[in-house]
Amino acid sequence: MLSSNDQRDLLAWYDEHQRDLPWRHSSDPWAILLSEILLQQTQVSRGLVYWQRMVEAFPTIATMATAPVETVLKAWEGAGYYSRARRLHALSQLVMLPKAEGGFDGRLPSTYDALLSLPGIGPYTAAAVASIAFGQPVACVDGNIRRVMARHTAQQDPPTKEVQTWADSALSHERPGDWNQALMELGATVCTPRRVNCESCPLQSTCQGTHEPERFPTPRKSRVKAVSLDALVQIAADGHPVLHQRPLSGMFAGLWGPMYHEHDVQRPAPDWLSCGTVDHLLSHRRMTVHVFLKTDEAPPHGTPRSEVPISSLDEKVLAMASKHLPTEHEG
Repeated sequence: MLSSNDQRDLLAWYDEHQRDLPWRHSSDPWAILLSEILLQQTQVSRGLVYWQRMVEAFPTIATMATAPVETVLKAWEGAGYYSRARRLHALSQLVMLPKAEGGFDGRLPSTYDALLSLPGIGPYTAAAVASIAFGQPVACVDGNIRRVMARHTAQQDPPTKEVQTWADSALSHERPGDWNQALMELGATVCTPRRVNCESCPLQSTCQGTHEPERFPTPRKSRVKAVSLDALVQIAADGHPVLHQRPLSGMFAGLWGPMYHEHDVQRPAPDWLSCGTVDHLLSHRRMTVHVFLKTDEAPPHGTPRSEVPISSLDEKVLAMASKHLPTEHEG
């Protein structure tokens, strides 16, 4: 367990060494929520760009709630894991409903339990927003905090409930938001998975794992499934690709792109030109996409890529296909 001296030292370290991130200068719960949703599965360096874009496009919950979901997906384009954007849009619409209809009268709720009831909000995000935006004394746990706890207690695989108990007992009730951010900052910048900088750690004197920090915790193995697909690209006579909107469930739900099917299940006809392969890695999928371009029977009109949301995989597929276009389509 962390002592009162540990609390004091960590908060003092955070006050001096925290990274200068724009959402840390905001007291707007909506801006803070956007940062937490984005940073769930996006590195901070990339999250900065997309957070600024989302804040400018949707400065309030109301502006997102009244926008079509396609507009939200387009603004989110490139950030990945588009289910986050769809759920964020659903969240904004629910918050804007009157309380009589199960909503929150246009105000983001301030308690952990109420936040947890919103679409796309799990225990970590609910605790982070409740503490950072509203000063609620709720401890959050993410991968960084789990690693700090495992090393401080020298545990290779601490159970989830034990990590949460440790975080709850360590929480500073005077500065809960800063405390949660301080622990996460420590894990992100000092107590990192590799190349640990124990000499700079404000908890070094009470840490039980300093002798061999990289032993704690044991890395969790994730299964990555290999997926092989064929992408069938067609360019219309107006020079735009023929794009189709995907169903609202499944991979890249709601986004636009060329047609796909499983590789070798249905071989493309001879008039489909093989352009090469694109490799793409998702969290639990390693994808190999075989790109084919239809070379005749072009329809008159396609879909301008700037008008619809498409994934980074589809961007790569279309870029490869464009290299094999006949001269009249180039440019």
